[in-house]
Amino acid sequence: MLNHINYIIISSVLFFLSVLGIFLNQRNILVMLMALEMMFLAVSLNLVSASIYLDDVAGQVLSLLILTVAAAESSIGLAILVVYYRIRNSISVELMNLTKG
Repeated sequence: MLNHINYIIISSVLFFLSVLGIFLNQRNILVMLMALEMMFLAVSLNLVSASIYLDDVAGQVLSLLILTVAAAESSIGLAILVVYYRIRNSISVELMNLTKG
């Protein structure tokens, strides 16, 4: 069974992989959204593991709040992405500055 330190290591690796995914892939907005969701999940895993280690429910409640906000963010982001694809026929980030106004 994994102890608390292993959960923190797994959470940190997931977080830094998602940060790396956002910074290295700045062309495809869908991959950036998936990396952002992975970042939310890494933070949530860290909160749950700390909550179990400290025997406190506050971390688990905060984790549920983070997951709820992440689900709302992803649904709104994907809806905007679908509308953008219908207008431009591309989901490239380079053309995003043309939609100002």
